[in-house]
Amino acid sequence: MGIVQGLSEFLPISSSAHLRLAPVVLGITDPGTAFTAVIQIGTVAAVLIYFWKDLVIAFGGWFRSLSDPTKRDTIEARMGWAVFWATIPVIVIGVALKKLIEGDTFRSLWITAGSMVGMALIMYAAELFGSKNRSIEDVQPKDGWLPGLLQCLALIPGMSRSGSTLTGAFLIGLDRKAAVRFSFLMSVPSVLGAGLFELYSQRHKLSEAGLTNTLVATLVAGVVGYAVIAWLLTWVAKHGTKVFVVYRLILGGILIFLLAKGTLSPMAGEEGHDQKPAPVASP
Repeated sequence: MGIVQGLSEFLPISSSAHLRLAPVVLGITDPGTAFTAVIQIGTVAAVLIYFWKDLVIAFGGWFRSLSDPTKRDTIEARMGWAVFWATIPVIVIGVALKKLIEGDTFRSLWITAGSMVGMALIMYAAELFGSKNRSIEDVQPKDGWLPGLLQCLALIPGMSRSGSTLTGAFLIGLDRKAAVRFSFLMSVPSVLGAGLFELYSQRHKLSEAGLTNTLVATLVAGVVGYAVIAWLLTWVAKHGTKVFVVYRLILGGILIFLLAKGTLSPMAGEEGHDQKPAPVASP
């Protein structure tokens, strides 16, 4: 589970979808939201370590601009404000729809499958129509709004936080290198905040997965996530996101086929649910 989290958190393939599917493939019960929240902190730590200088510069510039208006037009302040505005929508919508998001409806594999295909098409459209002619130095505070609004799609399992923010970054014209870097910086407040909130709210369930298991998974997620960051920065800058679009379409298509055929239950992997749908009794 730690490897799955580390690989899928930053790739635009949806960590929530893969953490949902991993227990199904392994034939185990989902370890729970508290476990997932903790191991997400491992991947946030990877971002903090990898982009430490960028984060200090961006958020330092943002903080100084609060008291000194003359410093609001520096690249550091503009990047900090862009990340700030990008974080607001996911907080508001996440809190407003919390009960719906945590309900059984969103845990259905039908939602995951549909989201995998839907986000693939959105990502492909962004690759086609995004101008990708702006560098990281061109970022303005208002640029945070569109990626921030699209980031809210990640509240739906299968949509992908990195996929939605990369899409938003392409649509505001950032080039591939700038889009990936901006996406990573955006992940810090949103993923860290969500992880800490879920950890607190689900803390009484943390013992279900086991403390040692949780710590190991968190450490592994951080190490794997760090390696993925270094690889993804280079890959997307050169090749874009088309390979991930194809992957999402294949995985989503396989899930839809298995669910439609009745081979896989929509709630497989969830506690109290079987892998396969219950057989229909003969008349």
